Amino acid sequence: MIKIDLKLFVTLSKYLPERSDYFEIQEKTTVDKLISDLGIPGELVKLIFINGKKKDSKYQLKNNDRVGLFPPVGGG
Repeated sequence: MIKIDLKLFVTLSKYLPERSDYFEIQEKTTVDKLISDLGIPGELVKLIFINGKKKDSKYQLKNNDRVGLFPPVGGG
């Protein structure tokens, strides 16, 4: 098991588990798998940031990664 700091923003926040700042996942978990395990429909995640850098959903998470998931954002 590894631990990550998980942040879900705006409409995704309802999927945030308890202890998200110290969330345990299996080693070699991808962002895709994390999204699925949290019950988040994949089309709701538009931006993925790992340690402050944009990544894709195939990224394999590492111990102590800071993960931020964002929904599509609209503006006017």
